[in-house]
Amino acid sequence: QVQLVESGGGLVQAGGSLKLSCAASGSMFSIIFMGWYRQAPGTEREIVAGCTGVGCTNYADSVKGRFTISRHYAKNTVYLQMNSLKPEDTAVYYCKVQDARATYWGQGTQVTVSS
Repeated sequence: QVQLVESGGGLVQAGGSLKLSCAASGSMFSIIFMGWYRQAPGTEREIVAGCTGVGCTNYADSVKGRFTISRHYAKNTVYLQMNSLKPEDTAVYYCKVQDARATYWGQGTQVTVSS
């Protein structure tokens, strides 16, 4: 049984920072991907950033230069440092882990940025 435990969401003013963490535990085989998605009300879930075997990158143009993803391999943990937050970053942020057998999602953590 694989578990993903997310933390770090909350309410912050525009221009502020938050750091999300996602710790994966359980029986995993050859992790292929660890990363973050987000979903705002009335929109589809979109990828924010992710880490594969060759490295980590921000996929969403809207967060480049503001968000940084990193991964601690030994701890099976992925982080998302979010700086210069904007109201449009408000969403539920989901951790996703994919190994050779399956894809796993976290329960989601709410990030709310007030103007």
